[in-house]
Amino acid sequence: MGKEANQYILGTEKDELHRLGLQHQIWASEAHTGWENAGFKVGDTILDLGSGPGFCSKELAYLLGNQGKVIAVDKSQNYIDFIEQTAKLHAINIEAICKDFDHIELPDNSIDGMYCRWALAWVSNPEKILEKVYKALKPGGKMVIQEYFDWSTHQTLPNFPNLDKAIAACLRSFKEQPGDIDVGRDIPDMLSKKGMKINTRLMAKLAKPDNQLWQWPKSFYKLYFPKLTEMEYLSEDEVKNALVEFDLLESNKAAHLFCPTLIEVIAEK
Repeated sequence: MGKEANQYILGTEKDELHRLGLQHQIWASEAHTGWENAGFKVGDTILDLGSGPGFCSKELAYLLGNQGKVIAVDKSQNYIDFIEQTAKLHAINIEAICKDFDHIELPDNSIDGMYCRWALAWVSNPEKILEKVYKALKPGGKMVIQEYFDWSTHQTLPNFPNLDKAIAACLRSFKEQPGDIDVGRDIPDMLSKKGMKINTRLMAKLAKPDNQLWQWPKSFYKLYFPKLTEMEYLSEDEVKNALVEFDLLESNKAAHLFCPTLIEVIAEK
């Protein structure tokens, strides 16, 4: 899986594929809770919007059974190729489509539900994309959307100046990309305007060095901090010092790391 031009801010190479797999392990239970709360079931057709390499697509396909189908949409051909290999290997029903959200075509009243995690934050027109999905939903169909509510809540205890600076640079880099990293806070209003019934829940996680959750921000720092040098947000020395301070944080058994706060929105048509 090599570097490609049509990719999102963290890339689509092997290291990022591994990080996404780890991330999915951390958040899989939240995804399953959302699907259960929405009533996704055997025989449904579910859109996985912004599927990435398809870790959720695979689990959804098993949930929906041979009578159901997952429609996985992502703009990365690398990830779509990975999904197609996964579907073939496991003999599961996934239709993988390589398109950006502006160009997806979904027949009206054709899907039973949609799942989206960390995808709408990277587009400049989330309301327009959600309108497409709304039209494609059957009456009674549901969207399950999990996006950041407030990325700025991300912090370490105790804090370190260089690590704090690097975390702040991450947020600055996100905010200067198309879209809104905290789009989750606006989605309930977007969908309620369409007359959809809305349910929400916040998802907050507190990591400690001795639990698996800690590996999520750790893998992100190791991968993304160096990219901040390439993007001219931090110098090489600033990245080096931030990673040294993170190692010091990790060596402190009393340390905590508050992850960015997410919101889940379940909207029924």
